[in-house]
Amino acid sequence: MLIGEVARRSGVSARMLRHYESLGLVRPSARTGSGYREYSGEDIQRIFHIESLRSLGLSLREIGRALDDPGFKPSALVDDLIRQSRERIAAETELLTRLRRIDAADPAGWEDVLQVVTLLQALGSNSPDARQRAALSTADVVPVPVEALVEAALSETEPNVAGALRWALARSGDGVTALLADGLGSPVAAVRERAVQALAEMPGGAATAQLRDALANPDVVVRGYAALALGTRGVADAVPMLIDMIVDGRNDTDAADALSVLASDTATADQIATRLVDRLAHDTTNAPGRGRLTQALADIPGTTASRALVELSQDGDRAVALTARYLLQLRDAR
Repeated sequence: MLIGEVARRSGVSARMLRHYESLGLVRPSARTGSGYREYSGEDIQRIFHIESLRSLGLSLREIGRALDDPGFKPSALVDDLIRQSRERIAAETELLTRLRRIDAADPAGWEDVLQVVTLLQALGSNSPDARQRAALSTADVVPVPVEALVEAALSETEPNVAGALRWALARSGDGVTALLADGLGSPVAAVRERAVQALAEMPGGAATAQLRDALANPDVVVRGYAALALGTRGVADAVPMLIDMIVDGRNDTDAADALSVLASDTATADQIATRLVDRLAHDTTNAPGRGRLTQALADIPGTTASRALVELSQDGDRAVALTARYLLQLRDAR
């Protein structure tokens, strides 16, 4: 079969076939009387083998080794190709993400594009100072892609930079809360914690709704942050978790403060006092936990809390009784 016919049937151009021949990859088995290249069936099969290996990303030199070296083992080469492909995909994915974020900023001109690119680079800098400046400057440039801010906030380990990023997120408007809520489901505990901390600083009903949902999160740390934030927002759903935190000694002072905020409502105050008393009477509540629950009654107004303190002043646990008596004195002094 002559070169033109081979090119037509194989889809490999005559120019490429001559290139293969110059590299020694495939040589026509014969020549016609007129000197034209003539390919045998085995030659054509080798051409298809070359094209198959090229489709895997092998270089022509690697293809030559694979076809001509009897001792060649493909496993190491295939592993290397897998690594190269993953690196290439990661690089392309990163580029696509960056382009989408620039597009989301809706730049008016190339100057805006360059500002967004500079900001994205700063957010990914190895310098905490550069990342912090980038977060604080977000209000001064074109609208910042919220996905980039959320990604930076969920990965940030420096406290000052994390605070600046949460500030920037709180000013970013719609779309942020849903992205942060996705972070609550991360398999990484630190990411979940950063997500709920950021939600706690987000204003508005959407953030409050996500924090309500977070009260059922499997991560006790997430539930705790959500409860503290909801307590300061006056959401009574947080009361059971806040009491659990007091019993367990996890951010118990902050939890008691949140309960006192909620107790500004008379009906809620009585409900809180009743729940505190119930936990005090619970068999599984240990002595330190009972002491913290008694102290939490200090800032709960109303007769229910006062009656509870009177009863606790006679408690069999001397520390609880002394605490209750002291708190009653403070209430009388008021």
